[in-house]
Amino acid sequence: MGGMSRPLQLLRVIYGGVRRVGRSPAHVWSFSRPHVWPFNYLEGVSVNARFGVSRGKALAVSVLAAIVTSTLSGSVSALADTNEARSEHWGVIARNTIGSPVADLRDGPYGSYDKTGTYARPPYGQGSLGIAVADNTEKAEFGNEVDFYGDPVLGLKSVGFRVFQTGENAAVGGSANLPNIRFEIDPNLTSLPATDYSSLVWVPAAFPTTYENQWSPYIDATTNGHWFLTGATGGATGCATSCTWAQIKSALDDSGSTGRPTIHTAAVSKGRDDAWHGAIDGLRINQNIYDFEADGVRARRVN
Repeated sequence: MGGMSRPLQLLRVIYGGVRRVGRSPAHVWSFSRPHVWPFNYLEGVSVNARFGVSRGKALAVSVLAAIVTSTLSGSVSALADTNEARSEHWGVIARNTIGSPVADLRDGPYGSYDKTGTYARPPYGQGSLGIAVADNTEKAEFGNEVDFYGDPVLGLKSVGFRVFQTGENAAVGGSANLPNIRFEIDPNLTSLPATDYSSLVWVPAAFPTTYENQWSPYIDATTNGHWFLTGATGGATGCATSCTWAQIKSALDDSGSTGRPTIHTAAVSKGRDDAWHGAIDGLRINQNIYDFEADGVRARRVN
């Protein structure tokens, strides 16, 4: 192969057998571009997936990539000059999963046969988090139990995601049949000093039929739909069923001697209510957008 180095020759042979796919660059439905808000860390992630390149080829490519990096002078990590980060802390939260639902990283989905343009493909990269829940007996939850632990609930400024909704989902459970964003928290309320657990849950508003069978624009959870708190915390705050984002943050901000509310975990959740089959991508938590891909999850810093 002429003057090509042996590591590059091997890489060419391996990639010759791998298919390469092109990549693309309350009650108010808000699709505005979110602002940038500082947080106290950069979370990232990578989990094993059941989809994509075979494990053998992926391992071979990874090993050879390391050889090439060490062989070619000046080679650096692809993350060194980007706003991405990775870690291993995202995955199915087993203790909050009921039945046999699917919550897995995958390629696609792409819009139906009659969909074209921006929303016909995943908003970031070429993958997403696929979710399938059969009925009201099942619950799926995919999240991170490590990186957000101890962060302030009142420090949450920007939250939301993009969703692939289908007409079939709407037919089964109505146009508001969508996944949730859920934070497990320690509410730290002065009125409930012994209560150290509650779930802070976002419920999206009814989904416009315009975006069925394709990807939606960004849905801003701080202006769209409603929030609620589970357990005794919901009753104490008046947010057991429905509060706006501003109301729920105000209710949790009692500034008592027990301290401010803190986060345990962050996740995307579906169930137990109606059957749902679709996908999520671009989960926004403050300055990070979590890009779900078949080979892992990447945190993209918002510029």
